[in-house]
Amino acid sequence: MILVFGGTTEGRKATEVLEEAGKTYYYSTKTGEQELTLHHGVRIDGAMDGEAMMSFVRKHEIRLIVDAAHPFAAKLHETIAEVAESLHIPIIRYERIYPPRDPDITWIDDYSQVPTDIHTLLATTGVQSISRLKWLEAKGVKVIYRILKREGSIELAHQQGASDEQLCFYEDETMPDTDAILLKESGISGGFVEKVTVARERGMRIIVLKRTPLFSPPRGEDTKQQESPAFGGVRGGFSIVNGPHGLRRMVEQLLPDFFPMKTGLTTGACATAAVKAALLSLMGEEADEIRFALPDGETLSIPVEVERPGVASVVKDYSDDPDVTRGCKITAEVQLTDTTEIRFMQGKGVGIVTLPGLGLPVGEPAINPTPRRMIEQTIRELTNQGCDVTISVENGEEIAQKTFNARVGVLGGISIIGTSGIVSPLSNEAFIESIRREMEVAKAIGCTEIGLVSGKTSEDALMKERDIRCIHYGNFIGEALKIASSLEFRQVTIAIMIGKAVKLAEGHLDTHSHKVTMNREFLKQIAGSDTNRIDRITLARELWDIMPPAFFEKIQNLCYKHCRKVFPEGELTIKIIKN
Repeated sequence: MILVFGGTTEGRKATEVLEEAGKTYYYSTKTGEQELTLHHGVRIDGAMDGEAMMSFVRKHEIRLIVDAAHPFAAKLHETIAEVAESLHIPIIRYERIYPPRDPDITWIDDYSQVPTDIHTLLATTGVQSISRLKWLEAKGVKVIYRILKREGSIELAHQQGASDEQLCFYEDETMPDTDAILLKESGISGGFVEKVTVARERGMRIIVLKRTPLFSPPRGEDTKQQESPAFGGVRGGFSIVNGPHGLRRMVEQLLPDFFPMKTGLTTGACATAAVKAALLSLMGEEADEIRFALPDGETLSIPVEVERPGVASVVKDYSDDPDVTRGCKITAEVQLTDTTEIRFMQGKGVGIVTLPGLGLPVGEPAINPTPRRMIEQTIRELTNQGCDVTISVENGEEIAQKTFNARVGVLGGISIIGTSGIVSPLSNEAFIESIRREMEVAKAIGCTEIGLVSGKTSEDALMKERDIRCIHYGNFIGEALKIASSLEFRQVTIAIMIGKAVKLAEGHLDTHSHKVTMNREFLKQIAGSDTNRIDRITLARELWDIMPPAFFEKIQNLCYKHCRKVFPEGELTIKIIKN
C-alpha cells in the first residue's frame, strides 16, 4: 500500500500517476481544502504528528511513502523521515522543478535577513510568517501581508499582530504598491516565474526566501549528493523525483507489483544520457549514472558506462511494450571542435535519411528532431563549444529490418526517436485498460468533455486551442470512443495526424501499422482527378503539400462517419493536425 502526503500540485500529479495502476492508495492533506476527486485513492484529511503517522502506517500496512507536500513544510518532511526510518519504509520525495537562481534577485536564508533599506514590503510568504516579520516594523518598514481571504487566516493574522490595514488578499484583483516584495522559492508549479515577472513589471525589488534542503548530507559527503536520484539522508533513504515519469519509474522499482506493466525510455532519451556522460568524461568527470532532462523539463537518471574519454553507452531501459530495441546498446561519441556548431554524425546501426518528409534533411542521420533538441540542450548546459556527436546502435542494421524504416526512406539502421522520452507499456489489453482508467478518472473529477489524441504533437496542438483533458488513444481510436460512450461523455474531440486519419477514413478504427497501411487506391478514390499526385508520395504527411483543402475535408468527413458508429451520442469533433 502507498501513502501520499500532498495538498500541492505535485500531490495532484502523484494521484494521476497512481490512478493508472487501478489499485487502492491513501492521500493525506493537512487542511482538506484541496479540491480533488480520487477514483482509487482514499483521502485522509488532518495533520499527523509522529505518533499518528506511525500508527496509520502500521495499521494500513504502508510499504511506500510519497512525500509530495509543500517544500517549506519542514516539520512534516522531518516526521516522514523519522517514521520511515523507524519502520524501514522507502520514501519518494516528489520535488518541484526550480528555475536557476537569478543573481538580480535578493536571496535570503531566513526571515531575519530581509533587508531594512526599504520603505514598504509586500509579504506573500503566508499567514504563518507574520510573527516572524513583525521585527521589520521596529526598523521603520511598513509591511503589507497578502493572505487567503478566509476567516481562519484573517483571525490568525490578527492574533500575530497584523491590523486590517496591513492585510490584502490573493482573491483581490489589484496588488498594493510597495517598494519590494517578499516571495518564497516556490518553484515553477508554485507560480514563481510569473510572480517574479509581475513584480519586475511593477519595478519592485524582489526578495526571495530560499527553500530549505530536505536534509544535510551525512558527514564527509558532498552536498551534490542531494541532487542524486537516490541519496542517503540523515534519516532514511529518499529517492528524489521531480515529475510524473520519474515517480512512476521509482514506484515500479520500489514496488514492482503495484503497476501491471513497467515503463521505459526511448532511444532518444538513452542517446541523450550517453552524450552527457561522454561530454562530462572529456571534462574530467566520470559517472556511472547520469541525470538528464526530458522535453517537458522533468529530469531522470539512468545508468551509463564510460568506455573511454568522449565515449559512453547506455543499455536501453525498456518497458513491457514489445519493443524491437529493448535491451540494445546505444553509444555516443563526442568530439569537441573549434566552432560553436553542434553536428550530428551517422554511427553504425543508425539509419540515414534518403527521402524528404521526415522533418530531417536528406543525408542526415536518422536522429529525430526532439532527441536532437534534447541532446543540444544537454550539451549547451555544459559548454558553448562546438561538438561532433556520433550515435551508434549495436545490431541496429538487423533491428531495422524488423521496422518500417525502409518504407519511409531510412536506410542502414534504426531511427533515434521519442517525443516525450518515455515509452509506455503498449500491450493491447493493458493499453486499452489504461485508456479506460484515464477516462474514469476524468469522469470522476467532473469532466464532461475530453480530447482523444494520438500523441504529444496532436495533444500540444489541441491544448493550444483550449484547456482540455487529453487522453492518448495510441492506435485504438475505436476502443477509446466505445469507452467514452459507455461513460457518457457529452463531448469528444479527436485530434489526429494525417497518417492515422487516412486509415481511419477508410474505416480502420485500429490504425496500428502492423494491421493496416496507407492505401493509395483508397486515396485516389477520394482525390478524383488528382490521382497522379497520390502515386508520387511515400508518406501521408506529404499530402499536405500536394492536395487541395477539399481533399482533407473529405478525409475529415469520413473519419467522422466511422467514429459516429461507436460514439453515437454526444458532440463529436474531428481535427486533423498538420505536422
